[in-house]
Amino acid sequence: MPFVYSTNLSEVRVLAETQARRAGLPEDRVVDFVIAVSEIAANTVRHARTQGSMEIWCEGGEIICEMRDGGVITDPASAGRQPPAADASGGHGLWLARQVCDKVELHSDSDGTTIRLHMSLPSGRPARDSPGPNGATTTPDVAL
Repeated sequence: MPFVYSTNLSEVRVLAETQARRAGLPEDRVVDFVIAVSEIAANTVRHARTQGSMEIWCEGGEIICEMRDGGVITDPASAGRQPPAADASGGHGLWLARQVCDKVELHSDSDGTTIRLHMSLPSGRPARDSPGPNGATTTPDVAL
């Protein structure tokens, strides 16, 4: 069942940290995962102005966090691929997530935006596999 958030990002961070530790990410990667998840959730609050939802699971040797909201990214193919200008007041969240995650997938259309953040689990540590949202294995359109 997805975790729904609107403004309280501390709950988002706690859930991300708990799941990252449970999956066996090393401490520095736990911090990266929490930062990436928090930044995407903050984008929902700041830009989409809708509720967001997130689901976290392990599959194929990685931890995955899928985040959805009702916002639309007008150019998903290039979103977050270049660092924001030094004096920019925004544009850091998705770029930062792309820097710390092993893969970022993004799909955005008139129905909203879905972002999947992937981080590889340490070698030799099997992921506790669980199905994605609703058992789905589909992948969003744009990958890093």
